[in-house]
Amino acid sequence: MIKPPCRAGALDDRPGFRDALVKWFRKEARDYPWRRTRDPYAVLVSEVMLQQTQIATVLGKGYYTRFLQAFPDVVSLAAASDESLLKAWEGLGYYRRVRMLRDTAKAVLAQHGGVFPSDADELLKLPGIGRYTVGALRAFAFRKPAVLVDGNVSRVLSRLMDFSDAIDSTAGLKQLWSWAGDLADDKRPAPYHAALMELGQRVCKVGLPDCLGCPVASFCKTREPGLLPIKSRKIEMTRMDENALWLRDGEGRILLEREAGARRTGLWKLPLRGAEEIGHLPMVASSEYGITRYRVSLKVYQGHHEDFAHEASDEVAWFSVDEVGHLPMAAPFRRMLTHLMAGF
Repeated sequence: MIKPPCRAGALDDRPGFRDALVKWFRKEARDYPWRRTRDPYAVLVSEVMLQQTQIATVLGKGYYTRFLQAFPDVVSLAAASDESLLKAWEGLGYYRRVRMLRDTAKAVLAQHGGVFPSDADELLKLPGIGRYTVGALRAFAFRKPAVLVDGNVSRVLSRLMDFSDAIDSTAGLKQLWSWAGDLADDKRPAPYHAALMELGQRVCKVGLPDCLGCPVASFCKTREPGLLPIKSRKIEMTRMDENALWLRDGEGRILLEREAGARRTGLWKLPLRGAEEIGHLPMVASSEYGITRYRVSLKVYQGHHEDFAHEASDEVAWFSVDEVGHLPMAAPFRRMLTHLMAGF
């Protein structure tokens, strides 16, 4: 790959860097629904959804639109039940995000009369709001000076500055936020920050970037962009097994268990049991899925409902096929249940 030479560092010609970036964005920007609004609530929903989920998933499967239809404002979100909240978020994972989003809505109602503050210090006092989200709200909803650094921006900055320290280290993060603040465009915060993030998504991508198509290539110091950014040692995935029961009673109902762990509290799943308890039963399905640093092998064993009739309680219950469709459920178990119901 031939990379254009660096004419001047971004910090050496900040107006030129900003102008080139914003000019490119105004011509090439993709049309996302959260870019058509200045409602801080709608902006916050998009930012929380996109924290650990790709844009293609959020848009392609309609999560953003459906969520705002179900909960159009802080009043409706603050009053949402766990069941309706988790169902609206189903498939996005990291369910703690949506509960924290509800906590934010409650705080905005209680502390600010339902109106989001624009002051950075006041925003930081809201539950679930960190410095990145503060920057996003100030830039995109309030059009105020802001600084924000996400994964895409980190990658862009590391290459612009030819930064070879680990970007996920304390010192590395501090340096990136400092550069981001130095380069921020206070007069055009919304298009500038959106441009910087989109540049990372589409041009200055993971691996080999499209340097020839980059609008700010002449401001970029690195000669080997494919080697940057540097990250600390990758955490190895831990393998674990989950052994689940597949049970249907004489009426065709399915036995399900409510999640109790911190990660998926309130969601429903196939009942999990130890291998020593159900491993002797016939295995009818298996799959693998990843969650944070775990690689999970899910194995499903078919039992006889008479042997487990005593299992029913507030946290373990029988549901008809129609009822199952309305229950909030983590994606791996939803996929497994869909597969099982189609075959039995």
